[in-house]
Amino acid sequence: MPVSTARTYRRRATRVGTATILSTALLAFAACGSDSGGGDDTAADGGGEFSEVTLEHAFGETTISEEPTSVVTLGWGSSEAAMALGTIPSAIEIQEYGGNEEGVLPWVEEELTAQDADTPTLLPSTNAGDPAYEEILAETPDLILAPYSGITEEQYEKLAKIAPTVAYPEVPWSTPWRDVIRITGEALGKADQAEELVTEIDGDLAEQAEAHPEFEGVSIATLAGDTTQFYTYTPADPRAAFLEDLGFTTAPSVEEFAETGEEGAFFIGFSFEKADQLTSDVLLTYMDSEENQQTLEGSAPYQSMEQVQEGTVAQVVGQSYVSSVSPPNALSLQWGLPHLIEQLEGAVADLS
Repeated sequence: MPVSTARTYRRRATRVGTATILSTALLAFAACGSDSGGGDDTAADGGGEFSEVTLEHAFGETTISEEPTSVVTLGWGSSEAAMALGTIPSAIEIQEYGGNEEGVLPWVEEELTAQDADTPTLLPSTNAGDPAYEEILAETPDLILAPYSGITEEQYEKLAKIAPTVAYPEVPWSTPWRDVIRITGEALGKADQAEELVTEIDGDLAEQAEAHPEFEGVSIATLAGDTTQFYTYTPADPRAAFLEDLGFTTAPSVEEFAETGEEGAFFIGFSFEKADQLTSDVLLTYMDSEENQQTLEGSAPYQSMEQVQEGTVAQVVGQSYVSSVSPPNALSLQWGLPHLIEQLEGAVADLS
């Protein structure tokens, strides 16, 4: 059963402002501190009185005393979670992988259009190094969200001097998409909305699982790679949990690979010679282009894999498609799910 792209649970917010770029914010912030009065009201949706909230995370706890009106998001997924809850961030990170020429992902671009909102200020990606502290400071934020990111404690301390900052709960780059939505909702004073959003997305996934009973109990492993080695995503990664939501089980071989890495690691790299050890009923591959997919298919290590020989491979090809489900978030899940389901249907159909 195809996923209906007409489901627009993320557009329930009824009042959204327009992001304002504050060119003189750096001087104003340094002189006066962060003053939310009379500033940009992009982040607020006017949905009731804000109650102070304290959120625990890997680097301690953060108290948010007033309703955020200028929100900066770092890492992955919190931008989409905020937008799905009706809050357009003041600044988001550029996403070169899967994004357009500006670095804006397609589902983000669609959501901005749907909410008639301007594109937020685009920050350099933290994947390349430190956060862009000066650019962030120039936004005079009163909240920095990084619940799915790789920021270090040192970086957190610097960010926290700019504005209340919420990091990931425990491990970098491993926060489940549901938790990203819930953390974002709590920080924005929209916890109830966030829970409703999670429930609605869960409903979509449950519909897919019900429509595809053939997925139930089928073991699955994921595979990505480059010119030097292959990678598989471990049970600690949201990708694995997402596939389990659809009825699949994580293959025992993935668990065995995970035991060779650091505790809590979200992916494991392994040599091409070990490719045939990644066994499962179905293999799900992620490749950023058709050219690289063809290179993968022509390689001896890939051809040695049991799933390839039996034809039980699902392929997600293209940066946008890979980004949408690897891992999914509040907006990308709906965008990329139809393509993924189609691929998984074909792979499971070939099981002997």
